[in-house]
Amino acid sequence: MLIKAGYDIRYETELPTPMMAMLSIHPSRNHDLVTPHRIVTTPEVAMYDYLDAFGNTCTRLTVPPGGLTLSCDFTVHDSGLPDPQSPSAVQHVVEELPDDVLVYLLGSRYCETDRLSDTAWSRFGHLTGGWQRVQAIVDFVHDHIEFGYHFARPTKTAWDAHQEQEGVCRDFAHLAVTLCRCMNIPARYCTGYLGDIGIPPVDAPMDFSAWFDVYLGGAWHTFDARHNMPRIGRVLMARGRDAADTALTTTFGPAVLTGFAVHTDEVETDG
Repeated sequence: MLIKAGYDIRYETELPTPMMAMLSIHPSRNHDLVTPHRIVTTPEVAMYDYLDAFGNTCTRLTVPPGGLTLSCDFTVHDSGLPDPQSPSAVQHVVEELPDDVLVYLLGSRYCETDRLSDTAWSRFGHLTGGWQRVQAIVDFVHDHIEFGYHFARPTKTAWDAHQEQEGVCRDFAHLAVTLCRCMNIPARYCTGYLGDIGIPPVDAPMDFSAWFDVYLGGAWHTFDARHNMPRIGRVLMARGRDAADTALTTTFGPAVLTGFAVHTDEVETDG
């Protein structure tokens, strides 16, 4: 299938303000592009890209006085298949994990493993390690947190989401990631596009989405604690330890977000 996606994001500022943006699709999806992926700014400003330590494409630019709009519109090919399921995937003992995977067992800015370790072991320690344990964690988080855009705040951590029992997709992902790490299952935070493809339309503005990967059986597998079901049409943008590593935009000075629109739709094709 083909998916048409993109955004229009507006920032207002009074002074020149440096910005780092993670608004490109992840390099692992570049080969699926059907049309060019290009960030356009209004007014036009100089930009350049680099790859960060997690392999994400980062764009550097400066928002001029008066503000800036970042826009993108592209079409990408997708398999059209739901997230793969591997219920026989086993959990590795820590000693067997690759060196570059160990970082995804550690606590991070939004994932306080130290505060949730006792909770994790008391709830999930009796379960068989591997897919069954991860699915149990996803089931718990899905049922434990009430979703609502009005529950969002940039400082909310996994611990906060666990205590408050409410949040947005990033809070579902942070809590699930943290509980997995507490159980010695490497987990990484992911963000990207996820449209209403293969499900009834959702009566809410389109937004970017957050989910997570776990390392089982020598490979990474996708889970989604908010939706708790295999979904079609994920388009990865960035991944890392948590939302601090994958922020859509980071401004180094005062700037106000005044416009935000995202679209992700399946392209109707003849035949």
